[in-house]
Amino acid sequence: MTLLLSATGISKRFGGLLAIDNVNLAVPKAAIHAIIGPNGAGKTTLFNCLTSFVKPSAGEIYLNGARIDGLRPDLVASHGIARTYQNIRLFPDLTAIENIMVGLDAKSPESLLGALFATPAHHRKVRDTIARATALLAAVGLVGRGDRLARHLPYGDQRRLEIARAMSIDPVLLLLDEPAAGMNPVESHAMLELIRRLRDEFGLTIILIEHQMRVVMGISERITVLDHGACIAEGTPAEIRENSAVIAAYLGARAAKHGMDALERQG
Repeated sequence: MTLLLSATGISKRFGGLLAIDNVNLAVPKAAIHAIIGPNGAGKTTLFNCLTSFVKPSAGEIYLNGARIDGLRPDLVASHGIARTYQNIRLFPDLTAIENIMVGLDAKSPESLLGALFATPAHHRKVRDTIARATALLAAVGLVGRGDRLARHLPYGDQRRLEIARAMSIDPVLLLLDEPAAGMNPVESHAMLELIRRLRDEFGLTIILIEHQMRVVMGISERITVLDHGACIAEGTPAEIRENSAVIAAYLGARAAKHGMDALERQG
């Protein structure tokens, strides 16, 4: 097993609040790993630490053997980490293909002189960028929708577009923050299939935060469970399903007898 991501002893304190408390995370290459936990457990804060949106108060993070904690977010991205957000962050008045082209241009900026004078190299770059963006739209199932404004796309398509834009930097690690949030069962199943296909076809390693237990149990190979900032369990879906501490964290000790099946029925 070759690790892609190794995070050890990650803690994050905001004043008197310990949001993340000594969390360890080891994710192999080409794995699909879920991070779950009740609201306020510290899941998104952990993502923010992994991407350097916030600096960990303690701990070390390695990607492909290179230490990345403490780097600027853009440098972390250049190492191959991309993410989506719990709240969709598209450019609503740009088209779908333009949203992706923004990411592609950020990875390979255009020269000022080339753009000003419309050089042959500029035209080649524009053609290549459009072709790459079109391929990414196809990869997430948005063929033929590149000319639609992002704000006019259905909710599920906006989620897919955000994933396509994240992939524009050619990541090795894709962090998905509640990719199935707000989706009905049919849409959630389609998202599950998309995530699995992206891993298989692009060789991505994927870590997702997700509240829909049907999605978590259906796609994850390993699951890390956080509660009040600390890791209370890690294991396979089958192991997590039977873990009494996990069930109690979600349902409360008195309701835990209903088990993980109750959570899956809730979504």
